[in-house]
Amino acid sequence: MSRTSRIAGAVIGMVALAGSLAACGGDSLEKEKGGSGSSAGGGKKGTLVVGSASFTESKVLAELYAQVLDDAGYSTSVTTVKNRELYEPSVEKGEIDVVPEYAATLAEFLNAKVNGADAEPVASGDVDATVSALKKLAEPLGLTVLPAGKAVDQNAFAVSKEFAEKNSLKTLSDLGKSKLKVKIAAGDECEERPFCAPGLKKTYGIDVTGIDPKGVGTPVSKQAVRDGKVQLVLTTTTDAVIDGLVFLEDDKKLQNADNVLPVLNTKDAGDPEIADALGRITAALTTEDLAELNRKVDAERAKPADVAKEYLESKNLIKK
Repeated sequence: MSRTSRIAGAVIGMVALAGSLAACGGDSLEKEKGGSGSSAGGGKKGTLVVGSASFTESKVLAELYAQVLDDAGYSTSVTTVKNRELYEPSVEKGEIDVVPEYAATLAEFLNAKVNGADAEPVASGDVDATVSALKKLAEPLGLTVLPAGKAVDQNAFAVSKEFAEKNSLKTLSDLGKSKLKVKIAAGDECEERPFCAPGLKKTYGIDVTGIDPKGVGTPVSKQAVRDGKVQLVLTTTTDAVIDGLVFLEDDKKLQNADNVLPVLNTKDAGDPEIADALGRITAALTTEDLAELNRKVDAERAKPADVAKEYLESKNLIKK
């Protein structure tokens, strides 16, 4: 399931901000089987439940968090919850202690929850301002928002390498200045969402002539760009399967700052040692790292727990 496809289910009924990124829909809590499941070893500092949404990236992040906390002496388990409407209240209640989140998405989710669906947006392309707004919304709910890192998962637009080289394109501004006519392979909702076609037209002056509704970041969408049938494909910054394509930099920050960060239940997981352990992951993890971890799970069928362990050991974030 593509990241933009995940938007729709969680936005309806809670977040009215079109184009905002959100987690998968669903209605149940599930204990992960065969995950880090670290309760058998250590646990001298207490037990922590790490939450995960039901898509690959969230599962990988949850395993990274659980394993580094286990290494720090906590007993951890990973729980998958299929949508934000369920897992966010669970973090407030302390049923889940820690969850990986995305700054702009959670800010707008809490903004709608606290201030109503028609509330003025608080997220932007400025990560510091977005995290500051998120903290103001989260703290009264008993949530602690830890600092955001370099890793970011947000909408991204790519062209073929040949098209980029022929037209000297490195940024979306370059594409706008080129005055080239552009058709986008994306979901049909791209026609109306402010972070897709309307935003490209307004922010960059890109001449969008139409949408080819082949989906967001799907193999057929990417192939259409490689074949020259369309010029641009909507995918995400953590898409690692972009052979023959190059991302164009969002140099005017059209997309909101959906940097990855940990969110904790303040009462149950407010220990500075927890923040320190998670902070080491946040400091190390890059967008490219996250894309590669996703690729190993989705393309190589590796288990999230295994790729997380390999990564943490390679960065000396846990003991081998």
